[in-house]
Amino acid sequence: MDRILIVDDDKKLQSLLVDYLRDAGYEPAGCYDGSAALIWLREHSCDLIILDIMMPGMDGLAVLRELRKASDVPVIMLTARGDDMDRIVGLELGADDYLPKPFNPRELLARIKAVRRREKRQTLISSANQITIGDLRYHRNQHRLDRGPEVCQLSQAEGRLLEVLMEHADEVVSREAIMQATQGREFMGFERSIDVHVSKLRLKLETLGAGRNRIQTIRGSGYRFLSGADA
Repeated sequence: MDRILIVDDDKKLQSLLVDYLRDAGYEPAGCYDGSAALIWLREHSCDLIILDIMMPGMDGLAVLRELRKASDVPVIMLTARGDDMDRIVGLELGADDYLPKPFNPRELLARIKAVRRREKRQTLISSANQITIGDLRYHRNQHRLDRGPEVCQLSQAEGRLLEVLMEHADEVVSREAIMQATQGREFMGFERSIDVHVSKLRLKLETLGAGRNRIQTIRGSGYRFLSGADA
């Protein structure tokens, strides 16, 4: 179920959209101003944001500007203005779509579905070069691990190991399977190279704030990468 954050100071409209999107099978949440939205987003994740431009205090464009410093979550902008400049600025700042008020909720729903379809196609296209689990993204070619704005460079060996573990997230991967996948040879019982690389990966995950225990040691079996950050 996709979680959608609605940011609009019009409480009546927000209530209507929450009910409408819930009936359409989404998980809606709401904030009434830009500052509250940024606080909410630091503590929660969502799949799409509906963001009104005209709000008291921090307006939608300012929210979008801050949001794009750390996130590429899809954003549909709303505005009561007829000025094309709002639309242009919003798109330049990274909005994915734009809908002027007043609007038919069915049109908003259609735009949400279209944005989500585009995002999923882009995910499929980029999957050959990236592995994404939650807020962690590993770039295969660059051996780079990102978590929001935080970036960590991995060695080639660390990258190959992390790739195997992420591709089998929440599953136990044996040392034999890791050695075969990363080095193309059988695991020798006395070797400690995998353990050394796992230890280095744990430190780098901790540096990114992703949890030092994200990679579990399963005694006598191998390792398991947790898809959730609760470790």
